[in-house]
Amino acid sequence: MEDDDLAAIRKARLEQLKAQGGGGGGGGSSSGAGGAGQEDRQQQEEEARKSILNQILEPEAADRLGRIRLVKESRAQDVENRLITLARSGQLRQKVTEEQLKELLGAVAEGKEEGKIVVTRRKGTWDDEDDDLLDLE
Repeated sequence: MEDDDLAAIRKARLEQLKAQGGGGGGGGSSSGAGGAGQEDRQQQEEEARKSILNQILEPEAADRLGRIRLVKESRAQDVENRLITLARSGQLRQKVTEEQLKELLGAVAEGKEEGKIVVTRRKGTWDDEDDDLLDLE
């Protein structure tokens, strides 16, 4: 009899989970809805950025920025952020040309100097014993 009761409880629980939204993912669906809301907000922010950039960039400059994005995402983000800041503060009086974008890229590159790796090699002193290792004749 206990096996029958246990099977009935399992069946009822399974039906309950299916009604809530599907199996083991039922508990995760509520947190997934929060993630979907965050994803929607992120997508709206991205669309707003694209809209602003379309308004302030000439087509050639937008193409160049797109090519930069393919090569180095972080540099493109920095340039976009600076352009949007300039646009919001009212410092842009006309659309940004490709030449102006090049100047801005140079300014961003100078401002963000990447760390250089310096390798120093030791100039060791050779002992007479070490010279013997080289003469293996």
